[in-house]
This record gives sequence, structure tokens and C-alpha cells, in this order.
Amino acid sequence: MSNFCSLCPNGCKIDKNNAKGACGTDGNVRIAKFYLHPFEEPMISGEKGSGTVFFCGCSLRCVFCQNYEVSRNLTGKVISTDELAQIFKNLEDMGASNINLVNPTHYADKILQAFKIYRPQVPVVYNTHGYERIEMLEETNEFVDVYLPDMKFFSPSLSKRYTGKENYFDIASKALEFMIKSKPLKFGEDGLLKQGVIVRHLVLPQATSDSKKVLDWFYPFKESAIINVMSQYTPFGEIDSFPELKRKITAREYDTVIDYAISLGIENMLYQDMKSASETYIPKWDF
Repeated sequence: MSNFCSLCPNGCKIDKNNAKGACGTDGNVRIAKFYLHPFEEPMISGEKGSGTVFFCGCSLRCVFCQNYEVSRNLTGKVISTDELAQIFKNLEDMGASNINLVNPTHYADKILQAFKIYRPQVPVVYNTHGYERIEMLEETNEFVDVYLPDMKFFSPSLSKRYTGKENYFDIASKALEFMIKSKPLKFGEDGLLKQGVIVRHLVLPQATSDSKKVLDWFYPFKESAIINVMSQYTPFGEIDSFPELKRKITAREYDTVIDYAISLGIENMLYQDMKSASETYIPKWDF
């Protein structure tokens, strides 16, 4: 049975039974870890942790990826959709605040199959780089409660330099607008996010002007979504040819972006301590 892939904007249209796509994966589900993850946003992790499944491969492949071994499919274990459904159930039994699908884009079809086997009774978090086809989001949207997308770049030249994809913002901005319109913010009595969107933006070295443009884009959604402006950039990945990425951001760079967000009147915003830029927060891969 053929599996001609059109899950992501790369549009490989290859038969994944016989080849790997731009994401580096074939027709199998491969994961690097699942556990109760304590280091997501407070309204995601809660007290016991977010029931996180780290999927291998990636359809964006940023050169600076902090989960490089996973995104390049260098680690991990192949599982069936039945096993994936059982993982959802196991995490729920462990007291997970939610089921958190990290980098699910290129497995969306298999994840849908797993949800038909077992639908979690806790919120489902779709944790993505933002480079998504709206047609696939429309298919998975029924099962998703919380979107946790990145908005990585505004500049086409910057996204091309770091991902090879000049159309990142054009694709991601449409995808995130779909997410925000689909899932209005709703919090539980426990303070956890039960439905809604948290947009993540990682401030990069020498890129504060691009961060400001991302904030300009977010401004119309400042009442209907949350933005997490992150300081955690840590030199990692394939950055030998990118000298500007070989250092962490400075406090001045981060404060420049935060001050700009405040000047725009963005209140639904999360901050990070500069100490977040540490490999301590990168999980140890089990498989």
C-alpha cells in the first residue's frame, strides 16, 4: 500500500514505504522519549508534568536545533500506532496534565490513527515549529485542544539561511492564524490551559530586529493568544558555518525585545530567565 506523503509544506509526495522524506523519516512512527515533562510553560506542565511524546525527524530542520539528535532522526525507537495509543493512556494514568505531541507534523496521519484507538481524557497539545499545511491542521484540529507553535522568523532571508525555507513566515503565519481562530483561550480552575494557543518565539543572536517584526505580527492577536518570548537559545546543532550562532544571546538583546513587546501593550506574554539558556533543559533521550 503506497503512502505518498503530503503532510507538510515540503510536499515531497514520495512513497514513505520505500524512501525517506525531507523530514528524514519513512512510513514508521519513531519516538525518542515519552515522560512527564516539567519544563514546559507553567500552564502546560502543571504540578505533575506534561505527558510529552518526542517524535523523531523534522520537516523544518533548523541548523541550530537543540534536539538535534531527535530532529535528524539519529536516535529513537519505532513503535506501532497501537503502541502510541497505549503511550497516551500510560501518560494519562501517570497523572499527566495533558498529552503533548512534540514535532508531530510528519506523523499527523499516524497520530490520527492512534487517537481513533484511544482518545485522551486530558487536553491534547500540538507542539510544532509552525511550518504546517492548513489542510492537515483541519484534519487534526478535532483532536487538538492546545496549540503550542513556534513563530521562528519574520524575514525570508533569515529563515532561508537557517532552514533553507524562504517561505517560512508566509506558511507559518497562515497556520498560526488558523490555530488562534480555532481555539479561544480557556483556563481550568487549576490554572492550566485547557484550550488555546501559546506562540513561542526564540530570540536569536543578532536578530532583535526580526523579533520585533514577529511581535508586530502578533499584536492583532494579543488578546486572543499568549506569546512566550524565550531567552533559552543555546549553541547547538550544525552551526559551524554560522558564526553568529556560536554564542548565547545577551541580556541586552533579550531586554530590547521584551521592552518592545511592552511598548506595544502586549500583556499576554511569558518571560524567561537568562539562566534558561542551558543544556540542562534538553532531555536525555531514552531510545
